[in-house]
Amino acid sequence: MDEALLLIAEEQTSNAGGTCEFIRVWEFEHPTVIVGRSSRVAEEVDIDFCRSEGIPIFRRCTGGASVVGGPGCLMYSVVLDLDLRPDLARIDVTHQFVMQHLQTAVNRQLRTATEAAQFQGTCDLTFNNCKFSGNSMRMARHHLLYHGTLLYDGDLALIARCLKFAPRQPDYRAERDHEHFITNINVDPAKLKRDVVEVFGARETWREALPQSQIQMLCEQRYENTGWNFSR
Repeated sequence: MDEALLLIAEEQTSNAGGTCEFIRVWEFEHPTVIVGRSSRVAEEVDIDFCRSEGIPIFRRCTGGASVVGGPGCLMYSVVLDLDLRPDLARIDVTHQFVMQHLQTAVNRQLRTATEAAQFQGTCDLTFNNCKFSGNSMRMARHHLLYHGTLLYDGDLALIARCLKFAPRQPDYRAERDHEHFITNINVDPAKLKRDVVEVFGARETWREALPQSQIQMLCEQRYENTGWNFSR
């Protein structure tokens, strides 16, 4: 759905011009592993364990390492217009822009005199130096897709079991294993969902409004295709 929104935004701009941006905040019903566009599945994921537990593995169209979505993990996706926001053509500016917006949304519930969500690494959000949000992006001609995770009640032990030791690590991780590196944040997910949409100044894109023909095409060509999901 995320890639479909990016494609439809590109098509609308090319055909009619004008501003075209999307946001959606959602959640997997069941545990699901999502590997990065360039991830080597066998190096990042315990494939045998996932298969034994019936946990599917899919490859996304953006970079970064593997993550586990599921109950207790909000997923957000934004498609931003580069013609409207030309500064975002610089990747470092894009990371700062999106992370600052997410920080604002999260800290409406977390901020105290001494504690708040922090932006660390390339595009991580942390609380007490533990990661609760991992993010990735893809740049197109007129738009960019930026999406990621927000852990609030995820099964951290299951996440650690699904994933192997990360091949690329930020310095602040300090070689910690998954169970000691990731954390849930104590927030109301319904409020967090509303706040994420609000800080971006957007109205959420509901599933019924998504481009079904694009979704079907992408499922057939990629996301339901073993060759795509396990291409590395």
